[in-house]
Amino acid sequence: MPLIEIHLLEGRTDEQKKALLGAVTRAVQDSLGAPVETIRVWIQEFSRREYMAAGRWYGEEKK
Repeated sequence: MPLIEIHLLEGRTDEQKKALLGAVTRAVQDSLGAPVETIRVWIQEFSRREYMAAGRWYGEEKK
């Protein structure tokens, strides 16, 4: 059973998230040959205040 967790900054629409989850599900099905019924994909969102990249804190950045 493939389990895929995606980490994203908050701010995407429900439509964008649904499209992403569907695309990842299809990619896993196509690349691994896994039955779609066995594929689990979910999104873990976090705020900009909980994110740093290359030593730069994104909590002070505008969306």
